[in-house]
Amino acid sequence: MEPFSVVLMARGVTAIVGLFVATLAYRGYRRNGSEKMRALAVGIGLLTAGVFVAVLFADMTGAGNGVVLLVRGFVTVLGLCVVLYAILVA
Repeated sequence: MEPFSVVLMARGVTAIVGLFVATLAYRGYRRNGSEKMRALAVGIGLLTAGVFVAVLFADMTGAGNGVVLLVRGFVTVLGLCVVLYAILVA
């Protein structure tokens, strides 16, 4: 098995599990109308599936390693900011 396919599978499993957790948080938002749960769902989705999609897209476009790391870092920080918003503000 190639190292790239192992990395892709590991990232994919992380994205799937993260989407499952985000879906549970979103269901909590729908059930209770809690803005915190909606923000938490978005943040978890960005941290897991968002990073996966962003890195996959950057890789597919032929971006260099620096750009891929920059995109990954940006989406991660955005997801963490949304989670922080869910904890502190909403």
